[in-house]
Amino acid sequence: MKQEINPKETNRAYAFEMWLNSPMPMVTLTKTFDVTRLHKMCKRRNLKFNMLLCWCIGKTASGTGEFYLLPENGKLYRYDRIAINVVVRNRKGGINSCDIPFSTDMQQFNRDYLQSTAKVAEECQSTSLEGYMIVGTSAMIQTELDSITNQYTDKFLNPMVMWGKHRKGWFKTTLPVSFQFHHVQMDGGDAARFLEALQTTINSL
Repeated sequence: MKQEINPKETNRAYAFEMWLNSPMPMVTLTKTFDVTRLHKMCKRRNLKFNMLLCWCIGKTASGTGEFYLLPENGKLYRYDRIAINVVVRNRKGGINSCDIPFSTDMQQFNRDYLQSTAKVAEECQSTSLEGYMIVGTSAMIQTELDSITNQYTDKFLNPMVMWGKHRKGWFKTTLPVSFQFHHVQMDGGDAARFLEALQTTINSL
């Protein structure tokens, strides 16, 4: 669930005052990840690459305090659980969004991911979860991308992780990842630490 909190009682008080009414409060950082271990694990266990990367994002975000705070309609809210949003190509050729509750149990998350995305693809209807901090993702695997800058809209201020097609080398597989976040939610240094922690999560698979 989410609960309104007093910004002055958090470490985001200054950021809330400075950036809440900024016309462009979103910040984007891009980092190239070593996803060799992730790629190998997908092949060995017959797992979807995007599912496993989403699980790594959820695991890292769930251990990062800033991800549980988000401004909305001039107020600051704290959440107590996280979900991952994915974009699904539906059977009609269009796209829908799908919220998947994060679980530290990878097998459970995988089941939820497969069932939820298959249902959305078949029914051509987006799904959403109330009371969850939604971490958005977008995978454009049709081509290799160096960086992605997402649209800014006051309808969606949640953090967003985006990537294209991974790059296979002789000994290493890499993937540039773009991370967009609201400046009230976290500072650049916090976002950089999240990206470093995400690499650690991937390495520990």
